[in-house]
Amino acid sequence: MNCIIGVDIGTTSTKTIAFDLGGQVIAKADAKYPILYPEPTYCEQDPEEILRAVVSTLRRVTDELKKGSHSPLGVSFSGAMHSLIAMDEQGKPLTNSIIWADTRSKEYATRIKHSPEGHTIYLRTGTPIHPMTPLCKLAWLRDHSPDVFRRAHKFISIKEYVFRKLFNQYVVDYSIASATGLFDIRHLRWCEPALAAAGITAERLSELVPPTHVVSDLADGLAEALGLEDRIPFVVGASDGCLAQLSANAIRPGRASLTIGTSGAVRVAASVPAQDAHERVFSYVLTEGTYVVGGPINSGGVVFRWFRDQFAAPETEEAARTGTDPYDLLIQKATVVPAGADGLIFLPYLLGERAPIWDADARGVFFGVSIGHTRAHFIRALMEGIVFGLYSVGLAVEENTAKIDVLYAGGGFARSDFWLQIVADVFNKPVRVAESVESSALGAAAMGLLALGVLKEMGQVEQMLPASREIAPDAGRHATYRKNYDLFASLYGKLKEDFAKLSELAAPAPRQ
Repeated sequence: MNCIIGVDIGTTSTKTIAFDLGGQVIAKADAKYPILYPEPTYCEQDPEEILRAVVSTLRRVTDELKKGSHSPLGVSFSGAMHSLIAMDEQGKPLTNSIIWADTRSKEYATRIKHSPEGHTIYLRTGTPIHPMTPLCKLAWLRDHSPDVFRRAHKFISIKEYVFRKLFNQYVVDYSIASATGLFDIRHLRWCEPALAAAGITAERLSELVPPTHVVSDLADGLAEALGLEDRIPFVVGASDGCLAQLSANAIRPGRASLTIGTSGAVRVAASVPAQDAHERVFSYVLTEGTYVVGGPINSGGVVFRWFRDQFAAPETEEAARTGTDPYDLLIQKATVVPAGADGLIFLPYLLGERAPIWDADARGVFFGVSIGHTRAHFIRALMEGIVFGLYSVGLAVEENTAKIDVLYAGGGFARSDFWLQIVADVFNKPVRVAESVESSALGAAAMGLLALGVLKEMGQVEQMLPASREIAPDAGRHATYRKNYDLFASLYGKLKEDFAKLSELAAPAPRQ
């Protein structure tokens, strides 16, 4: 047995990757699935489609391993945060998976946040009160889908759904639980004030377990279907964000991880949760005594994909014709524009925003458009706007923890030196890039090795993860970016009330 399989259940795809004990990729498979938008502000996914993605990618990887001399020690999981599925007593879903980008519960988020218990709930759970959280989604379900709410036996995340189908158990790790807004991160139990605000009791949630928890009783016939040995250990693992922190080598002081995938985040590890009076950052549990403090942005790769789908027909056609990636073609165009995009500034809030502003009403804005701006300027401004959003998170994280000396980059964007240079220049900090950019799957694999005793403590993970290169910041470009960032931050403050008014104008008409 000389490898470990990491399964990363992400927002737009599941990636299953087999790593050797040194962290090198042996075999990999991925399966994509869509986000569903049944109504304005709704963002959902079919949990059965995601389960099929997990099963199919696992089988493809195990088939590939059998061609060589590799045999897996076990399988460990990473999962996207903040999803909510209502399950009936027979273990069937009553709803789709309502994902982090769903903002239908924004009125409930406002109500809970400004209630007498709101700040206490934030401090005890470590999770800013926002429509992304199952806390607010449950309150919405209670009032808007009372029949579903009444019939629901359990309320779970997508990773819990997969484990329920594989093992007939309801278990949730501390890391996923701490992103629900319902979990007391200091005492590692469900938080009573938050449960009361959601209108549920702890019995309607899964059993809490550490990320190193191991199960091995696969449902009948599944081991054969997955191409695995009977009773192979499955490690419950943790959330994608916390595992990206582990795999990024960002556990030591002064190190931060920065990721851009579908969304994005900046995070640091800490021995105590943040006590942010402004409620800008989260504090999630990685393992007992280790917290991941940071903030997520909605406005990551999903914004770049929107631009590709709506405005990049020439690049999409060229990519199809030449076998290249349309994103590479778009980035290539942006490189001809100077830093700062000649004064064009982009607020990237197409899906509202999470950290640090936590405003579901925020919307996208291109500011400063002039007759001299080309499509290439818009591409560069879009990329810079996404990084400005991350920079605003980084400033809030530093304020609540300690100075960040170096950024460890992960996620799909880390394949692009141009993206990485923008990050280094905006933050004015060196950016280190690991040899593997499969951060969450590698983090899951590392957690699996810790759970199975191959690694004895988290510090040993660093041996698996040598940084392949470092991108140095440019002081001149940072000076330009700092001026643009100041405008970026000022614009949101000036438009905040107008975003709220616009949200009222754009609200869907009530059903007849």
